[in-house]
Amino acid sequence: MYRYDEIDRSIVTERVEEFREQVGARLSGALSEDQFKPLRLMNGVYLQLHAYMLRVAIPYGTLDARQMRVLAHIARHYDKGYGHFTTRQNIQYNWPALVDIPEILEQLADVEMHAIQTSGNCIRNTTTDPFAGAAQDEVEDPRPWCELIRQWSTFHPEFTFLPRKFKIAVTGSDADRAAIGVHDIGLKLVKNDAGETGFEVHAGGGQGRTPRVAVKLRDFLPKGELLAYLTAIMRVYNLAGQRDNIYKARIKILVETMGAEAFTGEVEAMYRQLRGRDLAVPAEEAARITSFFPEPSPVDRPEGVSEAPGFARWRAVNVKPHKVPGRAIVVISLKPRAGAPGDATADQMDAVAFLAERYADGEIRVTKEQNLVIPHAISAHLPAIYEGLREAGLSTANAGLASDIVTCPGLDYCSLANARSIPVAQALSAALIDRGLDEDTQDLTIKISGCINACGHHHIANIGLLGVDKKGDEVYQLTLGGVADNGAAIGKILGPGLTPDEAVEAVAACVGVFRRERADGETFTHTLARIGFEPFKEAVYGQ
Repeated sequence: MYRYDEIDRSIVTERVEEFREQVGARLSGALSEDQFKPLRLMNGVYLQLHAYMLRVAIPYGTLDARQMRVLAHIARHYDKGYGHFTTRQNIQYNWPALVDIPEILEQLADVEMHAIQTSGNCIRNTTTDPFAGAAQDEVEDPRPWCELIRQWSTFHPEFTFLPRKFKIAVTGSDADRAAIGVHDIGLKLVKNDAGETGFEVHAGGGQGRTPRVAVKLRDFLPKGELLAYLTAIMRVYNLAGQRDNIYKARIKILVETMGAEAFTGEVEAMYRQLRGRDLAVPAEEAARITSFFPEPSPVDRPEGVSEAPGFARWRAVNVKPHKVPGRAIVVISLKPRAGAPGDATADQMDAVAFLAERYADGEIRVTKEQNLVIPHAISAHLPAIYEGLREAGLSTANAGLASDIVTCPGLDYCSLANARSIPVAQALSAALIDRGLDEDTQDLTIKISGCINACGHHHIANIGLLGVDKKGDEVYQLTLGGVADNGAAIGKILGPGLTPDEAVEAVAACVGVFRRERADGETFTHTLARIGFEPFKEAVYGQ
C-alpha cells in the first residue's frame, strides 16, 4: 500500500484544523447552514434526512488492518456502532455529531485517511478492481496508476470547481470489475502489438438521470502520457461543460452534444499541446509508486481443508483463485439474509482487520458491490478465516449470487431519495433465499436505487429497481439487461411501476424465469437476448 509523504500529511493535517475552526463557527452561530454547506461538503460532510453524514475516502478501495480498526473505533464511539460501505468503495457514517467530526478527521489523519473530495464538483475517489494485484487475468496491477491519479487530482487548482462531480475508474483486466464503461473517464491497461503496456481510454459514461455508456477515445495511450491525456479530457470538459443546468453538466452530455468524433478531436488537439512536457510521468516516479504495491510472496503449503458445516459451500462461492501459488482471494459478503447491504458493525470491522493481519498480509479491499475482500489470503488458513468470519456473522456464502444485492441508503437516510431501498433489498434477499432462487444464478446482479441519481447502480444491473415518487406513493420501475463489466449496457424498463411488495415479487419472478429458461452456462443477459422480454413481462404482469 502507498504511504503518505510529507506533502500528504501536511495537506490533511491543515485541512483538519481549518475545518475544526469552520465547525466551531457553525456551532456558535457565526456561520449559517447555507454558509457552512460548501465548507462541509469539501470535507465529505452531508446533511441527510435525520443527521449529518460523513463520507470517508478509501482510495481505490484499498486499506490495511490498522485503518480498518480506526474505522471500527469511529463507528463504535461516534456513530451507532456500524458503518456503511458504498458503491464508490468508500465508507459512510450516518449518525456522527457535528461537534465530533473534526476529532474523527484527526483520528483518520493519524492512519493516513481523510474525507477530502468525497463530495462536491471535483474529481472523486478513483476506483478500481477489488482483485487488483491478485487477479489471474490482469495485464498489470492498476493501483499504482490510481495512486498517481490521486496525487495529481487532489486539490488540483484547475479542476477544483468543475461543472459537476467527476469519476474515474481503472481496470487491468478484460473482466473489468471496475465498470469503466459507466464512468466519466474509464481506463483499461492493455498491451499493444509491440508488447508495451498502456491505456485504452474511454470517456462520457455515467448513470443518474441520463445513463450513458462511455465512448472509446483511444486504443492505446503510453503510460507515461497518462496525466497529459487526463488533463486534456478534463480541460475540454471544464471549458465546454454546461454549468447553467445541473442535469446537463456531466461530461456524458457534453460528449453526446458534441458527438464522439468531435469530442475526441478536441481532446486529441489539447493532448498534442500537452504531451511530452511537464505532465509526462517520469519512469522513476512510476517505479517509485509501483514499489509500494509489491506482489505477495508464494506460499509453499497445501490448502487448508475443513469439515465445518458450511465451509465447502463458502469455499466454492466466496473464494476466488489468486495468481500467486498458495494464495486465495476471499470475498466477505456484507449481504446476510434480510440484512442491510453494505453495513458492517464495529465488531465485524475489527474481526476483518484481525483475520487480514493474521492470515493474509494485512490488506483489505472494499468493492463496488458493497462487500469486503481479503485479497492475499494464505490458502492454508482458509478454514481459520472461515471460522473467524462465521463467529463474526460474516460467513454468508452468496458472493455473486442473486441475494448479493446492491442498494443505496434510500429514503431511510438520504434527503435526495424518493423511495426506500434497504427494506426492499431485505425483503427480496429473504424471498430469494427462502424460495431457493439464490442458487445457480451465474453471477446474476440485482441492484436498487432510491432515486434517479442511481447511487445503487440499478442501470447496470441485470435486474434493477428504481424507486420513484408517484403522487406521494413509493413506486419502483423494473429494468432488465444492464451490464457493469466489459461490454457495459444500460437496462431497459420492463413495464409499469410496482409497489414495494409487488417489486419484490416481480424480481423473484424474473429470477425464476431466468433459472427456468437459461441454457447451460448462460448469463442473464445472454438468456434475455435469446428469449426476449416477453417471458419476463408475462411472469411479472401476466401479459
